[in-house]
Amino acid sequence: MNTSFMLLIFLVVMVPVFLISMFMPYWTRRTESFGVSIPERVYHTTPLKEFRKSYAVRIAVLSGVFTAAFVAFGFMGMESDQAFSFVFGATVLLYLVASFFVYLSYHKRMKAMKAEKQWQKEQAQRTVIDTSFRQEKLTYSNFWFLVPFGIAAFMFIVTFNFYDQMPERIPMQYNFEGEVTNWAEKSYRTAILMPVMQIFMTFLFLFVNTVISRAKQQVSAENPEESKRQNVIFRRRWSLFIIVGSIAMALLFGVVQWSFLFEVPSWMLIYVPLLFAGGLTIASIILAFTTGQGGSRVRVQSNQNGEVIDRDDDRYWKLGQFYFNQNDPAVFLEKRFGVGWTVNLARPLAWVFFLVIIVLAVGLPILLGG
Repeated sequence: MNTSFMLLIFLVVMVPVFLISMFMPYWTRRTESFGVSIPERVYHTTPLKEFRKSYAVRIAVLSGVFTAAFVAFGFMGMESDQAFSFVFGATVLLYLVASFFVYLSYHKRMKAMKAEKQWQKEQAQRTVIDTSFRQEKLTYSNFWFLVPFGIAAFMFIVTFNFYDQMPERIPMQYNFEGEVTNWAEKSYRTAILMPVMQIFMTFLFLFVNTVISRAKQQVSAENPEESKRQNVIFRRRWSLFIIVGSIAMALLFGVVQWSFLFEVPSWMLIYVPLLFAGGLTIASIILAFTTGQGGSRVRVQSNQNGEVIDRDDDRYWKLGQFYFNQNDPAVFLEKRFGVGWTVNLARPLAWVFFLVIIVLAVGLPILLGG
């Protein structure tokens, strides 16, 4: 494989990952720092600013080391796509593990600083519930998902109408030179694989949009009105992103399905998915940078000065990232470190969702592609 092309793919995929890892502490809520709950007023103090800056520098150095190591492996020789895939996968996995250990060191230091400063004892703690929150328009309508469902239905119709014209062997995988590396014998099962995956992915996006609207309410006790407005904007922006992403995903699978039926330049099947993945990743980074977790980076006017702080629930957050609270009926809630939502691991329903999604994601390609 061409070394320059290999490096280009690595950078297209990994640079967004590096940026997300570096700036994660800047995107979290101002009531949380490295998975530890803090009073909002201390977020902009010098020690915490230095913490975030130091973390970003360390992750940047780590990113540079992994990039250099990947380039070194490239010049040593990765002639086959299999070798490239193995080294690339190993690099991503090791980077995620290494960056998590960097996070853990800052999480422990943050807990120690909190215990030393005793911030949680200086003010009364309170959990704020806004009964009018659910009356807001938190997400865009699920009816928008009729668009990707319609694309899938159209591809079903086209597939069955032109099934007789399909070749006896269907190309299922290409290498980076545009050569077919995996074929499947023609059958109705293989013919409808992509439309079925379109429907599955659309249902998955629909599920995420529903989670956004129903996830646990989180309102800052120090600035409840400001926090509420930020959270509404946060949910609506991500809802729009999910809807646009579902339409783009349906179109991407549609291009692949079209190639089964009609002649399509092989380069399209290589670069279109890369452009899609790159575009979606860049859009998510921009959204995270401009919005922040819970809308923390959205500027809204507020004249309130907090006399109370959020209730300290650090004991329910294992390592600052994994929520386990048997007394909380909520299944979905905001992440502590990062942007988006996570699950309450103490709720059996959360594990059911995990299992169903994994079984369908793995089982459908095996069932229909075999």
